[in-house]
Amino acid sequence: MNKKAHLSGVLFSIIFGFSFMMSKTALEYVSPIGLIAYRFLVAFVVFQILRMTKVVKIKINRQDSISIVLVAIFQPVFYFLFETYGLSLTTSGEAGLMIALIPIFVTILSTVILKEKPLKSQVFFIFLSFSGVIFIQVFKSGINFESSSLGFALLLMAVISAALFNIASRSAAKSHKPQEITYIMMLMGAVTFNSIYIMQLGFRGEIGQYFSNLGNLSVILPIVYLGIVASILGFFLVNFSLSKLPAHISSIYANIATVVAVIAGALFLKETIYFYHIIGGALIIIGVYGAARINYLRNRRKNDQDY
Repeated sequence: MNKKAHLSGVLFSIIFGFSFMMSKTALEYVSPIGLIAYRFLVAFVVFQILRMTKVVKIKINRQDSISIVLVAIFQPVFYFLFETYGLSLTTSGEAGLMIALIPIFVTILSTVILKEKPLKSQVFFIFLSFSGVIFIQVFKSGINFESSSLGFALLLMAVISAALFNIASRSAAKSHKPQEITYIMMLMGAVTFNSIYIMQLGFRGEIGQYFSNLGNLSVILPIVYLGIVASILGFFLVNFSLSKLPAHISSIYANIATVVAVIAGALFLKETIYFYHIIGGALIIIGVYGAARINYLRNRRKNDQDY
């Protein structure tokens, strides 16, 4: 059992779980696109400093960079664009339901594209974890599906983008290190979203807001967390996990972020934990543990046969 890979899955889910709280705080002062722009700008600047000081070694040749660029196009570019504008046209509950589909799509696509076929018992636990997320979302927000069809289409594209990111990263890991994949992701995220945000401010004649936002401590602290911890460290752990584990196993860890977000909200934002959080959280954790445990037993059996 690759303990580091599974530990990476747990850690990135915890990191992303706290990012919901950080985003919620910053979004009171800056637009969603603005927050994403600052997030990846900070991430790239810090990553570039680490590269220049040789703390992190990045070696990417133009000839073999296409696979990494493909990863970055799916995540963060396509995913964040589709998710951001999809959220603006739907409710948070509906969006939560759609995003919860990512591990399901990863399982399907990894079976078809990567030939990483999960066992039936693993599929059961993947759906069990998925049902935990759905349980929380349904009781939390109520689902009426009266939002625009465009909003759902955009969220579906976000789900597909996230699933394809898992597939592309898994493939790119065969020839590139996790830090190299993460570096290009931060670069493309910074360029794409800062270009969009600056154009938006320019059209409104509010270009000065780009700099004034950075003087607000309520914006700076979440951006530092989202840029350095969630983007650099979080996505590095995702890419590391994908380099060692089947995509359907790595992706299911993301469901734990829902549990972490609930706990973080209760601890720091004084939000209430209800019975459906406990039941849904239990389903999520059992599902993740079950799928990971079966993967471990499957690999151990395979190694024993090799001997």
